Amino acid sequence: MTIFEALRISHDTQRAMADSLILTQGDSVERTRLFKSLKQELAAHAAAEERFFYVPLIAHDSTQEPSRHGIAEHHEMDELVDALEQTDTSSPAWLATAKALHHKIYHHLKDEEHGVFQLAGKVLSEAQKLSLAKAYEGEFLSQQLKA
Repeated sequence: MTIFEALRISHDTQRAMADSLILTQGDSVERTRLFKSLKQELAAHAAAEERFFYVPLIAHDSTQEPSRHGIAEHHEMDELVDALEQTDTSSPAWLATAKALHHKIYHHLKDEEHGVFQLAGKVLSEAQKLSLAKAYEGEFLSQQLKA
């Protein structure tokens, strides 16, 4: 498995969770459970992706700026997650913020899959694509266990 395939697994999970989250209503057990799961998924993914995808790409001129942009978007998602944690789940503002997070997730994943992946494919060797996938998966699992 390459780094791109490993990242797409988490991307698909994030999309499904974000889609489900914005369909929840009020102060429900389902909303709380889905939010907690999505928060953990985003945090584990961002930590592993930054370390084993973006950091190696920052070394290359053609992928430096897209990598920095991707890391900045992770921080924007963190801020939205923090805002959700500070808002009553039954509030209309909670759902509005959840929809903003949903939009940011979709935007970020589209940027990566339709832009950064193509650029990264040109600068990473086949061996790097495989070794980064293993390192990413190990870090991702480690981060999930910490949560």
